[in-house]
Amino acid sequence: MKNPFVILFRRKNATHPTEPNRHAKRNWKKHQPAFSFSKTMLALVLAFLFIPLFVIIFFSFNESKDTTFTNFSLVWYQKLFFESRPLWQSLLNSFIIAITSSLVATILGTMAAIGNSWYKFWGKKYIQSVSFLPMVLPEVIMGLSLLIFFNFVKLPLGLFTIFIAHTTFCLPFVYLMVGARVDEFDYSIIEASHDLGANEVQTLFKVIIPAILPGIISGFVMSITLSLEDYVITFMVSGPGSTTLPLYVNSMIRFGVSPVINSLSFILILAICLITVAGRKFLKSFAASH
Repeated sequence: MKNPFVILFRRKNATHPTEPNRHAKRNWKKHQPAFSFSKTMLALVLAFLFIPLFVIIFFSFNESKDTTFTNFSLVWYQKLFFESRPLWQSLLNSFIIAITSSLVATILGTMAAIGNSWYKFWGKKYIQSVSFLPMVLPEVIMGLSLLIFFNFVKLPLGLFTIFIAHTTFCLPFVYLMVGARVDEFDYSIIEASHDLGANEVQTLFKVIIPAILPGIISGFVMSITLSLEDYVITFMVSGPGSTTLPLYVNSMIRFGVSPVINSLSFILILAICLITVAGRKFLKSFAASH
């Protein structure tokens, strides 16, 4: 006959299997040194990334154009809002192209990731390999090939050609992020939805897409970021009246850096931080509700 105290002790440990791990983790953190190589490298990398941003913000409030700070002033913000119409037009062009191309790339990339993982067809492995070529090809080759293609089909260069180019090189990133989410998908949920009477369309919009929504949102945000900062491909496929923000900033740099760019950079940094915080809270609430 087994000892009842032994049985009770085993049951107690079985109900709290993670307690020893928690204590071990807590003790390991307590004995960590105050200074280490990994912490030092982390601090240096963060400083390398964020110090230039703080310098831009600091000099956006400088009264002078020089690199020496003279007096605190909002003159460059005044020039930005009231005397920089071409700059705002280029920013509007960048946002229009970024949002539209990212939306189309997200829809196509999501459908491609689901179809490539869900169905079997001829040339599946070939499509998987070719779809990643825009990610590894240099931007010069990508832009030159698109320029040759547009000239071959007699398509005039402008905002539409930039939209096609941005959709093309954003598509693989969405496909990669959504595909990674689809690979971790539990297909028993699809079988359960079919057992409950749902067809393929209902299963797609009510089961699959809500389950992989974090990957879709990540791909969409990544596409917007890539589209806003692209210069090489945009320069090759742009035409008259289709100047985006990177092209306009580059043309301004040729005549000297204006502090107006610093003011615009601070506004964009502030807007991106607000969008990031709001998106993080949305994803947390969405994950909690599901």
